[in-house]
Amino acid sequence: MSYDSVTATDVDPRAPGMHFLRDALDCENLGITLVEADDGWEGMEHDHAEDGQEEVYLLVDGSATLTVEGETVDLEPGDAVRVDGSDTRSLSFGADDSRMVIAGAP
Repeated sequence: MSYDSVTATDVDPRAPGMHFLRDALDCENLGITLVEADDGWEGMEHDHAEDGQEEVYLLVDGSATLTVEGETVDLEPGDAVRVDGSDTRSLSFGADDSRMVIAGAP
């Protein structure tokens, strides 16, 4: 049996408020990110058409809006949304101290 552990906030953010944990956890097929954001934080629109990575967005605290292929999905704590790899998506937060976990895999 083998495992790796990390405290998310001990991982240096690669973008404001975004702690990418894949490398710290030595993941081979899974990406996982903790986002800590305040009201007005906006992520870039992107897709994963090249690698086929689908993503699940789970809002833990605060409020967020996920835009998928131009359709907005308002999220409250506990809401989760899965997005196909080929679909464009962007994320924004509407409350201070929002926290979201994003998991992705091909």
